[in-house]
Amino acid sequence: MDIGSLPDIESHRDLHIWIIENLKLVPVPEGAYGNFFEEHCYVILHVPQSLRATQGTPKDLHYWIGKKADAEAQGAAGTFVQHLQETLGNATVQHREVQAHESDCFCSYFRPGVIYRKGGLASALKHVETNMYNIRRLLRIKGKKHVSATEVQLSWESFNKDDIFLLDLGKVMIQWNGPKSSISEKARALALTCSLQDRERAGRAQIGVVEDEAKASGLMEIMETVLGRRLGSLYAAIPSRSINQLQKARVHLYHIYQKDKDLVIQELATRLLTQDLLHEEECYILDHGGCKIYLWQGRRSNHQEKTISFSQAQGFIQAKGYPTYTNVEVLNQGAESAAFKQLFRTWSEEQPRSKNLGLIRKLNQVKLDVVKLHSQPELAAQLRMVDDGSGKVEVWCIQDLGRQPVDPKLHGQLCAGNCYLVLYTYQRMGHIQYILYLWQGHQATKQEIAALNGNAEELDLMYHGALVQVHVTMGNEPPHFFAIFQGQMVVFQGSTQHSGKGQPAPATRLFHVQGTDNYNSRTMEVPARASALNSSDIFLLDTASICYIWFGKGCSGDQREMARRVVTVISENEEDKETVLEGQEPPHFWEALGGRAPYPSNKSLPEDVSGFQPRLFECSSQHDHLVLMEVVFFSQEDLDKYDVMLLDAWQEVRRPPLAYWDVSVSV
Repeated sequence: MDIGSLPDIESHRDLHIWIIENLKLVPVPEGAYGNFFEEHCYVILHVPQSLRATQGTPKDLHYWIGKKADAEAQGAAGTFVQHLQETLGNATVQHREVQAHESDCFCSYFRPGVIYRKGGLASALKHVETNMYNIRRLLRIKGKKHVSATEVQLSWESFNKDDIFLLDLGKVMIQWNGPKSSISEKARALALTCSLQDRERAGRAQIGVVEDEAKASGLMEIMETVLGRRLGSLYAAIPSRSINQLQKARVHLYHIYQKDKDLVIQELATRLLTQDLLHEEECYILDHGGCKIYLWQGRRSNHQEKTISFSQAQGFIQAKGYPTYTNVEVLNQGAESAAFKQLFRTWSEEQPRSKNLGLIRKLNQVKLDVVKLHSQPELAAQLRMVDDGSGKVEVWCIQDLGRQPVDPKLHGQLCAGNCYLVLYTYQRMGHIQYILYLWQGHQATKQEIAALNGNAEELDLMYHGALVQVHVTMGNEPPHFFAIFQGQMVVFQGSTQHSGKGQPAPATRLFHVQGTDNYNSRTMEVPARASALNSSDIFLLDTASICYIWFGKGCSGDQREMARRVVTVISENEEDKETVLEGQEPPHFWEALGGRAPYPSNKSLPEDVSGFQPRLFECSSQHDHLVLMEVVFFSQEDLDKYDVMLLDAWQEVRRPPLAYWDVSVSV
């Protein structure tokens, strides 16, 4: 097989598709992308071209099998995929796809949908003929987020109540909506119909939609002329084999190794899995409840085992009695997909942290320019800032299940035993915008958390649904939350005393000051003992007679400046403050902490999140379970009024403000 004749895969195009025809590779024209003939096999290569894609970003190599493809075509496709993978290197994720059971990753390439076409061989060379009106076909369109259209028999017997059908007559295209199809399914089917009109008829075909047969008599006459009169009533669609959501919770890890001439597969562990189970000299199979099979290959694993990766996975599927269309994903060490990583308790990247340390510090020291944030949305997204925090701030503390206004002089002073609503008002492009932060302390009760959500909904109604709600848990505040308090956010232990209630403050309190500017600074009360200190940071020790400002040896000048500003919140008396350098503490300092004790001296670094890509999920309910369907390589076009979406940005999870959902999808 001639690999040298392939086009330049590092060009501007992100998608490359080849069809296997007569055991040869034939490039598919770009205008025909999304059309697949069921008698063939295809190879699809996706090379990320987005702004966030880097040189090390994994490529995705798919091996697609039509339901009527013969064994020779499948073998040829598998051989080509193996050669191409060797050419591309280890930063390539291989996928085995079967018609009508493709992965979310595969479906995300083709919007508004995939079209399965009958026929093959010579007919496949002409995937799409623009302006071809001499055509009569019936397509069954189904799917919610990922839509597919399958060519079916031109007869009323192909119809059912649940799906949508497109009668394509060349110059006229009639979309018939099943009475049990949903609004979103109808809208997405129409998008696919319009796409066919544009791509195959140059926009000149007429489109008609049958929503109610009685009100569309003219279109029904055309359909009956082609299909004949319909006899009898329509049946419900045969339900497709759905994945049991509880089945997905069954995760098993198997070790694969060669013993003499036999290939041995040995079970190692079940969920929750840990990353240290994977060794670079070995290969492993991860069985995700029979829904998907992952084959992980260590960088120093046996070359022979790597070359038969798909056959290993297929043998495993057969031995387990899983359907032949079960999706397979082959990953090399260092190029693991997000879906694979999320099946482990934790996952740490191998790249040295020092490599990105300069970038992390640079981002933390950026002096924000409001104009730039508005004109450069990608910068605002990266820094997680909508402005510099200089807008209007209103704060309420949740007390007795209601909202208690907080004095502006006390803004930024929060208690771990309470919940707060922080309403931020600002202007963007001349329009008033609102952000409502729902801050939840670690020591808050379930009743207070429920009251927090209920009061947030009341405020949202008062503002006619204009509030963008952001749920924030103590210790995980976003940069903009810090900014609105101008670096003087202090979290006290216990409950608030705004209403005269609450716990009395202890005589000795210790506060940990972290941050270098208004956009990353927080002060947290910690246990008043010496072991809580850290040489890399600054601590405030407040006693009955004096407030010590303790500078660790590793703290910076910016940290010291922020500490001097926040100490006025802890102790208002200027004369009762004393600066103490690490190693020069007076005896009273250690007495207040209960004596000396070992404490960390290492430099704490912010988490490097530059390698994590955001993930978008469509939320739906299935048999009383919340089901998330991932939308890969997403854009704003994937959001519409029929969707409930969840955006996982690693440090933040954007979700609908529904108190009864408990969703966590960060890997």
